[in-house]
Parts: sequence; C-alpha cells; structure tokens
Amino acid sequence: MVSISNTEYSFRLKDSLVGAQMLFVAFGALVLVPLLTGLNPNVALFTAGAGTLLFQLVTKRSVPVFLASSFAFIAPIIHGVQTWGIPGTMCGLAAAGLLYALLALLIKLQGPQILERVLPTIVTGPVIMVIGLILAPVAVFMALGKTGDGAIQLIPQGPALFISMISLGTTIFASLMGRGMIKLVPILLGIVVGYVTCILFGYVDFTPVLNAPWLAVPAFTFPEWNLEAIFFIVPVAIAPAIEHVGDVLAIGSVTNKNYLDKPGVHRTLLGDGLATSLASMLGGPPNTTYSEVTGAVALTKAFNPGIMTWAAITAIALAFVGKLGALLQTIPVPVMGGIMILLFGAIVVVGMNSLVRAGKDLMDPRNMAIVAIILVFGIGGMAFNAGEFTIKGIGLAGIVGVVLNLVLPKTKAHK
Repeated sequence: MVSISNTEYSFRLKDSLVGAQMLFVAFGALVLVPLLTGLNPNVALFTAGAGTLLFQLVTKRSVPVFLASSFAFIAPIIHGVQTWGIPGTMCGLAAAGLLYALLALLIKLQGPQILERVLPTIVTGPVIMVIGLILAPVAVFMALGKTGDGAIQLIPQGPALFISMISLGTTIFASLMGRGMIKLVPILLGIVVGYVTCILFGYVDFTPVLNAPWLAVPAFTFPEWNLEAIFFIVPVAIAPAIEHVGDVLAIGSVTNKNYLDKPGVHRTLLGDGLATSLASMLGGPPNTTYSEVTGAVALTKAFNPGIMTWAAITAIALAFVGKLGALLQTIPVPVMGGIMILLFGAIVVVGMNSLVRAGKDLMDPRNMAIVAIILVFGIGGMAFNAGEFTIKGIGLAGIVGVVLNLVLPKTKAHK
C-alpha cells in the first residue's frame, strides 16, 4: 500500500535529478514524433514541458504523469504538413484539443459512462487499428532508406535495411530482456544503437550540429485558420481521448489512488486537451500521458507529482539548446524506420486488444458493419467532398464509426 504522504505534491530541489530521469525515459518517444512528421524537436520539448505544467494546474497538481508527443496523430500530421503546411495543420490539432474539453464537459454533466455510450470500443478499437495500418508503408519506406512517401532513395537499400533491422532488434531486445530502467527506454536505445551504426557507415553529417548555436529560442510556428484541417484531424482525437482514461486508471493503480474521482477524469481529460491545444498553438505535436513514465513511477516508487514538475522544467530548459535539436535532426531515416515498424504495428495491436478485452462478437452483423466500414474507409482513403471541403482517411472513418454506432439498431439476441 502507498502512504498518502508519498503521493502529495511537494516541489523539492532534491527531486530535480529524479525528474530529469523521468524525462530521459520519455525522451526517445518524445522526439521521435516531430522527427517523423517534420516538426521541430526543440519545440516538442518545450511544449511537452509546458503542457505538463498546464496539466498539473488543471488537475490541482495531484497526478504524477508526464505529457509529451502523441503517436496517435502521426498520420494526420504527416498528411497535414504535406497538404496545408505546418500552420494549417496546427489549427486542426488545436481544435482536436478542444474536443477533449467538450468530452470533459460531457463527463462532468453525464458521468464517465457517457464515453462508453458515445465512443464504445467497437468504434475506438478499429480507429486505433487504422492509425497504425495507414502508417505501415511509411515505416517500410524509411526502413529501406527512402523518404516517407517512397519517392527518393536517401541511403542505399542494402545498408539501410541492415541499419533499420539493428535499430528494430535493439528496441525489441530491450523491451523483452531489459531490466529496470533499460526496459523503460527501448526506443531511446534503438535510436542510439542505430545512430552509432550509421556513424560507422559514414551516413551522419555533423555539419548542422557544428553550425548550430548552443543556445537558441525554439522555432515556434503559430497556427493559421484551416477548416478542412479541423474536420480531418479532430475525429482522430476520439481514440487517444479514450486511451487517456486507461492511462489515468494505470497511474491510479500504481499509486493506489482513484484519480477518476479526485481530481476527476473530467479534469484530467481537460488538462490533456488544453495541453494539446497549447502545444499546437506553438507548433508542437499534440500531448498525451506517457505510459513509459508511469512504468518508471512504478519502478522507482517516485509518487510525488512534484517530480513531474522537475521533468517539465528540464524539458523546457533543453528546448533552448540549439545543438541538441540539430543533433536529433541528423538521425538518418533507416534508424527511425526500423523503430517505426514495431511502433506502428504495436498501435494496431493496441486496437485489436481493446476489442478482444471488450469481448465483442465481431461476427455480430451490427459490430461487423461498424468495424468493417471504419477499417476500409480509413485504410482505403475514402473521401467525402463538398466544394473545396474534403474529409477523408482516419477522420472520415472516425466520424462514420460514431454515427453508425448511434444509428444502427442493436442486434436482437437469438433465443
């Protein structure tokens, strides 16, 4: 059992190193998202720290979690940056954060059970699967040394495949065989080993690092109004919003406290959403609670939420180190490609597992229709056009899934 005193907020200088250790656990995943999507890693560090502090303010500094780059938004960010540029994409991401706020209001008024009625597993499970499956070609292209769209060969395929498999193997080995802190940083270890291999092959150019200043203000990018980006990206927030509840339950089981009641899931979801909107207002990726850090909390028994304040401050401080951002951007594509093979596949498995755990009969005609349409619309890139307005892919699949769940009649049980 955890004593209450250990879980109360206390901001102490002696916890600064433990806070830095929490950031270390999150670091690999945190910077991977901006590197994959074309966003700035220094901005991502800043917005992760600022988002965590905002989350703590909303939740009365009671939950020991760290917020950073969300994997769920990788596909729409990649599409958005290519289609509308970073400012337009940020508009859609900021609106996605406001969806969290809307859901938080519904929970406050109707109770947590409203989520199961509006966003049941039969909708969120396949949406999560689409997020991973739609990214599979990007992972393979990069693992083979190409750009994410496969258009340009950046590194010869043979060496690229070797490097990507080294990165992938290291990540898998660390997650399976690692002990203690090693088990919590498989992505970071995969990046480091793959990067060192690239240096040995001569594929790393350190010129940008040498030319970068030691101290520099992060290259913030502010959003521009784009209604099409809003309708495309906002439905994607359905899946991570539901996952947020699971994350809150997870940290609650670690600290032996019921955060769904106090501060309340409406507050934690609102904090997550506002952190996402804040990040998007500055050009950073959406935020989400990090399960890796929850694992580190369980391992170290560091239940004091003040430790996450130190992690946030450390992230903000590192955001102003110009050479760090330049170094991260020298990571060759096969390194990230190898890790992405596991990462994106894991997203699909999470969606599948949510359906399995919910005990849904997928051969039931109603369930089959909902899941089948979400998967084909999302993976196939189904689009709806009205003049210059277009919505397609994950966004359209998410909206259609919600609508189908609300309008299709329940299948009558056979006697």
